Amino acid sequence: MAVARPTGSASGALCWQLLLTLAILTFACDACKTVTLHVPSKLDAVKYIGRVNLKECFKSANLIHSSDPDFQILEDGSVYTTNAILLSSAKRSFTVLLSNTETQEEKKILVLLEQQTEVLRKRRSQEKVLIRAKRRWAPIPCSVSENSLGPFPLFLQQIQSDTAQNYTIYYSISGPGVDKEPLNLFYVERDTGNLFCTRPVDREKYPSFELVAFATTKDGYTPESPLPLLIRIEDENDNFPIFTETTYIFNVSENSRVGTTVGQVCATDEDEPDTLHTRLMYSIIEQLPASRTLFFMQPATGVITTTSSQLDREVTDKYQLKIKVQDMDGQYFGLQTTATCIINIGDVNDNLPTFNRLSYEISVEENTIDVEILRVAVTDKDLINTANWRANYTILKGNKNGNFKIVTDPKTNEGVLYVVKPLNYEEKQEMTLQISVVNEAPNFASSRSTGSMATVTVNVQNQDEGPECRPAVQIVHIKENAPVSTKVIGYKAHDPETNSSSGISYEKLSDPEGWVSVDENSGSITILRSLDREAKTIRNGIYNITILASDKGKRTCTGTLGIILKDVNDNGPFIPQKTVIICKTVMSSAEIVAVDPDEPIHGPPFDFSLEGVSDSGVLRMWRLTKINDTAARLSYLNDPQFGEYIVPVRVADRLGQSLVTQLKVILCDCVTQSDCNIRSPLIGGRPILGKWAILAMLLGIALLFCVLFTLVCGATGAAKKPKVFPDDLAQQNLIVSNTEAPGDDKVYSTNGFTTYTMGGSTQGICSTLGSGVKNGGQETIEMVKGGQTVESCQEAGHHHTLGSCKGGGQHTLDSCRGGQVEADNCRHAYSDWYTYTQPRLGEKVQLCNQDNSHTHAQDYVRTYNYEGKGSAAGSVGCCSERQEEDGLEFLDHLEPKFRTLAEACMKR
Repeated sequence: MAVARPTGSASGALCWQLLLTLAILTFACDACKTVTLHVPSKLDAVKYIGRVNLKECFKSANLIHSSDPDFQILEDGSVYTTNAILLSSAKRSFTVLLSNTETQEEKKILVLLEQQTEVLRKRRSQEKVLIRAKRRWAPIPCSVSENSLGPFPLFLQQIQSDTAQNYTIYYSISGPGVDKEPLNLFYVERDTGNLFCTRPVDREKYPSFELVAFATTKDGYTPESPLPLLIRIEDENDNFPIFTETTYIFNVSENSRVGTTVGQVCATDEDEPDTLHTRLMYSIIEQLPASRTLFFMQPATGVITTTSSQLDREVTDKYQLKIKVQDMDGQYFGLQTTATCIINIGDVNDNLPTFNRLSYEISVEENTIDVEILRVAVTDKDLINTANWRANYTILKGNKNGNFKIVTDPKTNEGVLYVVKPLNYEEKQEMTLQISVVNEAPNFASSRSTGSMATVTVNVQNQDEGPECRPAVQIVHIKENAPVSTKVIGYKAHDPETNSSSGISYEKLSDPEGWVSVDENSGSITILRSLDREAKTIRNGIYNITILASDKGKRTCTGTLGIILKDVNDNGPFIPQKTVIICKTVMSSAEIVAVDPDEPIHGPPFDFSLEGVSDSGVLRMWRLTKINDTAARLSYLNDPQFGEYIVPVRVADRLGQSLVTQLKVILCDCVTQSDCNIRSPLIGGRPILGKWAILAMLLGIALLFCVLFTLVCGATGAAKKPKVFPDDLAQQNLIVSNTEAPGDDKVYSTNGFTTYTMGGSTQGICSTLGSGVKNGGQETIEMVKGGQTVESCQEAGHHHTLGSCKGGGQHTLDSCRGGQVEADNCRHAYSDWYTYTQPRLGEKVQLCNQDNSHTHAQDYVRTYNYEGKGSAAGSVGCCSERQEEDGLEFLDHLEPKFRTLAEACMKR
């Protein structure tokens, strides 16, 4: 398809062609393609009328100029009116001059303006011309200015097919804007192919339309393929740029450097991107308070920075800016919007606290403690209740003894001075303090600033005070065992005002041993009893007594008098362990250790010796061997008997002070000393029985008589009742019981059947045990032999136990249970025993394999095929137990008498 541009008449068309030819010849050397713009007859000021492709003509142009001052050309080729224009004629033209100042190259573009009404009239008159030029059925781009003022319907272009020369062609279109939303925006004349727009279009809602054009004959034949037709909506700057917020709030610290970023504002524009309509420029219109300019806004980015480092929060803590954003790259005809920006100035510690007064003078009584004596105030211009404002006070000088402290009152920020240690008028009557103050936060200018300083003069006032016990602990030296009534200088207190001890009386508060008395006037002490350095109340050789000193005004103080007792060698060394046990089976000697309560200078090395004459049994039987300075080894000679011996041992210290210790030595038949039990003590070498041994023997004899009496009487009573056995003999096991009470008289089988020996060497089967029959609470058991019961094995009026079957002429198991029974009566054949036992054993095994519900038990005998190798785990049944390999652990816990036997076996 192509766009047809018909003229009003043939002569007019000829004149128009001559004019174009002349223009082309005129600009042949440096002119570019002519651009035709269709405009209404009346144009308002700053009105967009079209766009010229500048890059296609001259890419390197850096200077654009219009030959007509009524029109302005922007960088992107947009053409705007600068004034209101009324086109008096159907056509008007002007030239766009493009130049490159570096290469001195120039080019021109001719812009023709045609009235839309005139073009429409020419289009319609052209319909009467029958002669057509050959057209191509091809897409031709088309555009419509958004918000166009018309007149409507607005002619866009003409679409024609080459086949119209041979056929009568009807044209039609479809797509968005025709038969889809927005409906009926475009239509095409069926006969001519003229395309029209019926109303204004908003580009922000519909940026373009993709239509499809059809060419058909009367009979419906389509000689041409459907033609895609793109209609682009030309953008008009009809949307104002909008800030993302109506009010921006930023913070910046005072005294910030020049160029510090405060914040960034942002705006959006719904016009076509990458055009001048959306090229935004930011600026600051007004600053309040209206001082010198302190802030700058980047035009392209909206970033606000500082232009001065003199921001002072103490002068102005907040600024308000009125900011503007304008499209069209800030051109005066661009659309603009304003907003508000509030900038808060943050505080920094740029002001030091200063004392309101530089010197203070106060008076304080001595001995005052934990009281407030002074408040000092400071001034700070920084923000209240922040680290830049809060004060920290320090006493720099004059508080060597720590009598004062100063703290900050958090509410008033004042410094509060306290006395924390009593002052002493007698030592110093006046004190001078130097106080410094700084903020919690470091100073902005220097973090090492010492801050402001003030001087405080403290006058100490005298106070009548009591005696002083200084030092609190006083020491005197006394030898232990000093004679009674010995006097020694005691505790001394002083009057701080006179620095003397006159007029002070003393009293003893505590004396744990009651060894001394205290003189009331002088404080000296007198010994009342012999002093012993080894007493329990003495710690580290010092004996402490407490003294109360008081003056005439009844004011008191308390002190401690420490008496250091000088050691005297008045104690001989002794052996603390009075009893020594020697296990003869494993040892032949014992070690003894001696101690001396005296100080080491009067202590070891010790000398050990046996006390006794040369012909005494002690020297012949025992021997002492020294091991070290405090220990010796006591060993026996020959081979004494077991028992208890008294061995006197004398121990002497290095200065000859000695003491005899009577050791009780026990020779015991044991392996360890804890196993020793004294059986036969020895006195004078003869064994005697002790009272406990005699008592044990009597109890043993009495117990033996009781057992015999029980057996005889119990057997007689049992003979009157038949012997009973448990019913389920097949499940009986050997049970080990620790029951020490008298048992019943039942005889239990270990496996459900019993084999008895008949005679000395002849073996046979007496019988098997059948199922028991309960009768009147008694259990009886039958012994079968060829259908006969065990009664054939009993005599008339007697019930015999199974022991009566043990050979010819033997008596019953209990001699009290009746007469004799011949063993021949109990002989049975092996076949009889086998016939009786096999069925019953099978039944028992089957019952073991089932539970109460007649299902197989969890653990019963199962048959497995041998696969050539046994299981390393053994049985895995639910009742399996892991047996110990040796089972000899009990040998490690034998009683003493068995240990002796074990020792003898090991030696052999």
